[in-house]
Amino acid sequence: MKIKITKSGMKKDEVFFRTEFGEGRGIWHGAPMEPDTESDVEFELSELLMRWVDIVPVPTSEFNTRLEGDKVIFTGVLENIEEDGTGFLRIGKSLVMFECLGEPMALGVFVEVQVRNVSIYPLSI
Repeated sequence: MKIKITKSGMKKDEVFFRTEFGEGRGIWHGAPMEPDTESDVEFELSELLMRWVDIVPVPTSEFNTRLEGDKVIFTGVLENIEEDGTGFLRIGKSLVMFECLGEPMALGVFVEVQVRNVSIYPLSI
């Protein structure tokens, strides 16, 4: 996913970013980036998420990324959840992988995934 760094945060390597779908924040894992710099990145959601608590269906058909308090909320299509709990959220043309537990959920529907920690890794092209 392409992001634009908008500013540095208070934590070490924390950055705020903008995508075509909204704004968020995370910890940057790459060479230092200045504000207004664009990069193709991969998001890592390292928290173990609970279905129906951290991942919930929403009545929308639009991709979104937003900040709400101390959480980053990604809205996209729940593409798959494998037997081991590995899940895939599609936001536009990008996939975000996460780990989850809980009761089964319908695939192919829009959901919100709420996380406190997002790691951001630049893609080598």
